[in-house]
Amino acid sequence: MEITEHQILKGNVQGVENGVKAQFLRGSGPLFNMVRGKAYSVLLNVLFKIPFKKIQLLFDDLFGYPINESTVYSAGKQSYKKLEEPEDIIKSKIVGEDTAHADESGVHVAGKLHWFHTASSLLFTYLFKHEKRGRLALGSDKINIGQNQGLVGDCWSSYFKFKMKHAICGTHILRDLEGLIESGKSKWAGVFKTFLMSVYEMPFEERVKRRQHIESRYNLICALGERAEPPPYKTPGKRGRHKQTKGRNLVERLIREKDAVLAFAFNKEVPFTNNLAYPNFFIIPTSFITYRYRACS
Repeated sequence: MEITEHQILKGNVQGVENGVKAQFLRGSGPLFNMVRGKAYSVLLNVLFKIPFKKIQLLFDDLFGYPINESTVYSAGKQSYKKLEEPEDIIKSKIVGEDTAHADESGVHVAGKLHWFHTASSLLFTYLFKHEKRGRLALGSDKINIGQNQGLVGDCWSSYFKFKMKHAICGTHILRDLEGLIESGKSKWAGVFKTFLMSVYEMPFEERVKRRQHIESRYNLICALGERAEPPPYKTPGKRGRHKQTKGRNLVERLIREKDAVLAFAFNKEVPFTNNLAYPNFFIIPTSFITYRYRACS
């Protein structure tokens, strides 16, 4: 490929306010930078999943140069190697933070279900694919997030096997409560939603002062939920685990993970939502996603 540089001269002339500038030769187009061209081809192939052949046709239409398919392939390999050091830096920065944010979503790889994971801090985000979800992935050699002091995530039980402080995304709790409210069978869910939002809207200093009252109110509403959502009746002689209602599952989770649900209330460093993790999945084409989570708002 021939790269041509066109230069023009500009001079100052007495009596001419903006000086005199030569004109580009007729028919001379913009300079095509091969380095940027390779980077662009990698972007099209990796992020937008465009095949080599279509990238070649696109380059021919836009730049008059049908880039070779092997050039796109080798550019991708070069980029992969050059990104190894920045990747290690990003992982070390996330692991070094006091609090990390994590989530995962299903993705098909070669016809099999894998998991696309995100681990984030305020300034850094690391995305990776793993055959497993939860602790087995986040504690693997991909990124050992178990070194952090705190983890913000959803209610997936595997996360709680990390020996660290946990915080549950408030939007997940509100979504589960809203489902029970819409069913019209769980009045306690409406009471808990009102309570949780009042704590969220309360100034941080006020929460700290009223911590005992907030925790007492939390326990009281959960006790109401326990009475309203009794455990399943066990039929004599019937084996296996008895199915519980969604309301019973939620109230048991709220009781068991009380500290994680209220983590945002008494720690300024813990947000109410897991917004640092959810939006990271939006860069994946929807056709590659098996299960999608609604973004927090």
